[in-house]
Formats: sequence, structure tokens, C-alpha cells
Amino acid sequence: MNDYVPIVVLGAIALAFALFSVGIAPFTGPARYNRAKLDRYESGIAPSPLPDGGGRVSIKYFFTAMMFIIFDIEIVFLYPFAVAFDQLSWFAFLAVMLFLVNITIAYVYEWRRGGMDWT
Repeated sequence: MNDYVPIVVLGAIALAFALFSVGIAPFTGPARYNRAKLDRYESGIAPSPLPDGGGRVSIKYFFTAMMFIIFDIEIVFLYPFAVAFDQLSWFAFLAVMLFLVNITIAYVYEWRRGGMDWT
């Protein structure tokens, strides 16, 4: 159990720092709100007028973000495999193929549901 004490201490320090940072921010930061700060940000495009009480953002915006994250994670997992391909066994090759099959199933599902229609 003594081997895990440094990890637990580091986790406690990180948690304390995060809670302290979030807790002290409202008291130390400037509170100068204006119309530009309260508007939503849409990639530099002037936001469309919102109805009273806010507005809805298209769900396709979030689908696009999730697709980017999935592509990014896929590359993060495939790059080390490609670098060490010569040293790996057939089991590693089959594991990566299973990973690619799972990702492909997710892409096909997203495509069939219309998540990749950009209009």
C-alpha cells in the first residue's frame, strides 16, 4: 500500500488545486459583462439573433464535434501501432483490426442516422 501513497497525495493536491481555482475565480476575476461576452460564439461568424430566454443550437454542431473527437482518438491509438508494427505480434494486429471494426460500426451508424449530412 505504501507504493500508492505518492499517487494518492498527488491526486489530492490536484483536486485541492482544482477546487481552489474554481472557488476563488468569482472573487478575483473581473465581472464586467457586456453584450459581446454574453453572446454565443460561432467560429467568428456574427451570431444570429436569439429569441428571449436564449436559443437553440443545432445538434449537428455537437455531432461534428464528437466526430472530430472520435477521429482524433482513432489517430492517437493508431499512430503508436504504425510506429511499432514490426515488433508487434499477430495478436496486436488482430486487436487493432477489432478496434477499426468497432470505429467503422460507429461511423456507419452515424452516417445512416444523417449525422454527416452538412446541409
